[in-house]
Amino acid sequence: MDYMKMAVDATIEGMDKKHGGPFGATIVRDGEVIAAVSNTMMKDTDPSAHAEMVAIRVACEKLETMDLSDCVIYATCEPCPMCMGAIIWSGVKEVHYCSTRDDAAENGFSDMHLRDYLAGRDDSVVNMIKVEDREDCDYLWEHFHKLNEEN
Repeated sequence: MDYMKMAVDATIEGMDKKHGGPFGATIVRDGEVIAAVSNTMMKDTDPSAHAEMVAIRVACEKLETMDLSDCVIYATCEPCPMCMGAIIWSGVKEVHYCSTRDDAAENGFSDMHLRDYLAGRDDSVVNMIKVEDREDCDYLWEHFHKLNEEN
């Protein structure tokens, strides 16, 4: 089965419906296609609805787990830092991609501002302000541990 072609086909369908841009992803587990989706940023009015993110959401819901460590992702383009975060959090260990970050940038989809921020080369993207000494926030950790001790 051509899993990348499934991602391409989902992407074309999504673009034709104006759901999102030229990005798609397929998630496969043991030869079974769990999700084949397109980017849905425009349809969902959601900047996090990149194809890999949508595919992970669909797969987690379908498999009723957040652990996708036995899955493989086929993405039409190299995943951005946000998507890589979700891929790593979900446990996926293998990603196949076709177009590169440079291909995306050449076509108006640069993610270099994210990559530069995460690499510590540019902190002008967002103003991060650490709030000090909040007992209510500290309590969240205590409450979390208490709940886990009870289970």
